[in-house]
Amino acid sequence: MFDLNAIQKALTDAGLDGWLFYDFRGQNPLATRILQFPVGQHSTRRFFYFVPAHGEPVKIVHKIESTALDHLPGKKFVYLAWQQLEAFIQEALVTSREIAMEYSPMNAIPYVSKVDAGTVELIRSFGVTVVSSGDLIQLFEAVLSPDQWAGHLEVSKYTEEAFELVWAFLADQIKAKGEVDEKDVLNVINNQFRKHDLFWDHDAIVGVNANAGLPHYATGTGANTKIRKGDLLLVDLWAKLKKPGSIYSDLTRTCVIGKDHNPKYDEIFKIVIDGRDAALNLVKQAAGKKETVTGAAVDRACRKVITDAGYGDFFTHRTGHSLGQEGHGNGAHIDDIETSDSRSLIPGTMFTIEPGIYLPEQNMGFRSEVDVYLTNNFEVIVTGGTPQTGLTIIDV
Repeated sequence: MFDLNAIQKALTDAGLDGWLFYDFRGQNPLATRILQFPVGQHSTRRFFYFVPAHGEPVKIVHKIESTALDHLPGKKFVYLAWQQLEAFIQEALVTSREIAMEYSPMNAIPYVSKVDAGTVELIRSFGVTVVSSGDLIQLFEAVLSPDQWAGHLEVSKYTEEAFELVWAFLADQIKAKGEVDEKDVLNVINNQFRKHDLFWDHDAIVGVNANAGLPHYATGTGANTKIRKGDLLLVDLWAKLKKPGSIYSDLTRTCVIGKDHNPKYDEIFKIVIDGRDAALNLVKQAAGKKETVTGAAVDRACRKVITDAGYGDFFTHRTGHSLGQEGHGNGAHIDDIETSDSRSLIPGTMFTIEPGIYLPEQNMGFRSEVDVYLTNNFEVIVTGGTPQTGLTIIDV
């Protein structure tokens, strides 16, 4: 439900004059979701919706789609010619000096950068300063409702159970046949998700040995996809309930087939675990003081552990991402490498912590991923079962 009062309070707290929502042909899904657009609503023309910190909102819509914003409160202006459109925008912003839009300076946070440069130029031409709506987006897009939190806990039971099914399947098949293919393991995961009527946007990653060293490996496409005794296996899976607004569970675990394996596997995986725990401990320390910490700072804490151990060049992605209705959500990411995410991890949001070390040339790769919820009371909850403290050993 669109909550005008909540948005105006957030604008007042942020010291902004307003929030200008804009979309053209679906290029700004953040705007249409926050504005509670009906599912499947067709939109082919530009619209603007201005929410001032105080007072009545303004709707600006095209003549052939004049009802596009009728579900929202506010005064409506209907344009046909581009000159009318610009005049209406200028009139709506006449008392504003600084407003928020889905814009990111220097494209620092691409997830927020949904408004094109030309539109930002247009708004600036009216003497208005445009700032990023990134922190506002978190409040209205990334903070979980009680139902979303409950749904995440439910799906987490099924994703955790999927790993147990995979471990048992690996043990049975390798004992009986001596090997099993990555695709067969993927089928176990998919069958579990189908059994519980879950949604997943892409198949899980099941990578053996060198394939585990490719962070976004496509299961079954490697030169060797057979899993045998002594091998290393990485499994990354994710799913959510088939309900509107559902939140993903996204987990990665790494295992070895049999007790007799390369001891270097344990040595490197411990570094991954230490990095993960350094990141998690920083979040917990800040939460214990009822303080927030930026995603960039958490990334640095994790990355330092792995870099100090000599594997920094082999940790080739950010430490984690916002977790939401998409697997990679619209809150703060745990990132100071791909981007520098200066947004704070705010109460009520979820995110992953998932460092990895990837050495495909040495026939190995490692990742440990956990889901973390920072409650409104600054409690830090890790979901999806007990985090790995060492490699899972498949008894064959």
